[in-house]
Amino acid sequence: MIGYLTVEFFIYEAQSLKDKRSVVQKAVNRIRQRLNVAVSETNYQDLWQRAEISMVTVSSDKIIAEKELQRALAIITSITELEVTHSMIEWL
Repeated sequence: MIGYLTVEFFIYEAQSLKDKRSVVQKAVNRIRQRLNVAVSETNYQDLWQRAEISMVTVSSDKIIAEKELQRALAIITSITELEVTHSMIEWL
């Protein structure tokens, strides 16, 4: 199974792209350090308060893949500098 998670979020305190980049990098680095998923910023690179990151994981068991993506979402929502506005898991 291939699981794909997309998360959009808003960064209220960001006053520049540099501020945004630090929050996005914080999220991406935490996920990469703790989980076995591929993660990248995938949309809204030119907006300084809105971001989207996407993650992909591959597993022989859908339940394991879903747990991994749910853990990634939990890591993102635990970051106080951002507010998740939309998230969606898809399967291929």
